[in-house]
Amino acid sequence: MCLHDHTPEAPPATAVPRRGILAGAAALAGISVVSLAAQLGSAPAAHAADHAESSSRRDRPVLPPPMIIEGGTIVDPKTGHAVEDGVLVLEEGKVSAVGSRNETRRAVAALAGRARTVDASGRWVLPGLIDVHVHANALSDAATILQGGATSVRSGSTSFYQDVALAALPEWAAGASPRMSPAGLFVSPELGESLLADPDLGPLASLRGGVTEPEDLAYLARVNLKRGAKVIKTRANPRAGLPEQDPRELVYNYEQLSAVVKAADRAGVLCHAYSAEGIDGAVRAGVRSIEHGVFVTEATISRMASQGTYFTPTLDAITGMSGSSNPILAARGREYTPVIKEAVRAAHEAGVTVVAGTDSFGSEVTPIGTEVRLLAEAGLSPLEALRAATVNAAALLGWSGEAGRLVRGAFADVVLVNADPLSSASALEQVSSVVAQGVLVRNDR
Repeated sequence: MCLHDHTPEAPPATAVPRRGILAGAAALAGISVVSLAAQLGSAPAAHAADHAESSSRRDRPVLPPPMIIEGGTIVDPKTGHAVEDGVLVLEEGKVSAVGSRNETRRAVAALAGRARTVDASGRWVLPGLIDVHVHANALSDAATILQGGATSVRSGSTSFYQDVALAALPEWAAGASPRMSPAGLFVSPELGESLLADPDLGPLASLRGGVTEPEDLAYLARVNLKRGAKVIKTRANPRAGLPEQDPRELVYNYEQLSAVVKAADRAGVLCHAYSAEGIDGAVRAGVRSIEHGVFVTEATISRMASQGTYFTPTLDAITGMSGSSNPILAARGREYTPVIKEAVRAAHEAGVTVVAGTDSFGSEVTPIGTEVRLLAEAGLSPLEALRAATVNAAALLGWSGEAGRLVRGAFADVVLVNADPLSSASALEQVSSVVAQGVLVRNDR
């Protein structure tokens, strides 16, 4: 039963400004001037304060210096085309030129004496990878994700809007964190201590049975959007990774999920779902992507294909349970592994867009390359698996043309690997260099 007064058509009012809420979230995430400077080290963004003293543009972020990455094989995940001995020019946080040495000759000459040069010979040059399901609660979590090659991520929710705070970093502290599409708080019956994150959530604390009524679900979704969430995360089933929970029980049905989808509007909804009933209800409700989706049926796969619903199978998180010391989780892992692999194969063959998400949580980070390899083992070709972490993922996030490809005007996000990703999906586990927002944040050479 809905026990508080709210107006579904309007965002909730608040006496506490969004800036105050996010200041607390930033503190919980460990974001401070000192922590950023320590993490960035000698990167240009770490000296933003020094520049600000002598610059009249104090209201603008400090841009990283130009960079030229040359000598490697540049791969376009969309076409599968590769340019050997290619050159990539990054300037003002964007790709300004890409192609053969002859095609980029003028762009390189224009930066003579001003650009940092990275020798990529013997390596393959890829757009920054995208992990569409992570739970980064702190700056250190985000940094670890970045080191693994994921330069863009979609949050699978945090407890106190930490992801919203982290999402603001790339513009002002280039290289500190991946680009992030934040989800804010999990739209779930039991909010626990997340109720302390925001005074607007106070009315939900008195609800008997938790947040279950459609009006309350819509209210929670709108609070998230007001605080800066760019996507909404909800659930149809409990978690599989907790032995005391049954991931096939139904948490939210079609009507409840429909209320969340309607409130989210263009932001879209990612939905944690395991059971056939839960997945089907979420897809019929219009969620943008199904997360996990182990027991998806053939009929629901067909509906997903026709509606354009994305599928994030989080293979590493599910198959990894088989190695758990807990006998219940280990049994689930053994049972679910062949089922989820078959679901990935069937969905892909039916035309469902499969995307790569690790479901990494906190400091327990799985490199996105591992998920790409597992997608290939489930039936995708190396190129198709690469697309799951680049162009397909970028489309899901609404960043097509900016992320997922190295084309003029795209984000200055780059990953260098030591093996050919068009021949083997495991190549993405061999990351040697990472450029995030134009800053070289990892270079093993």
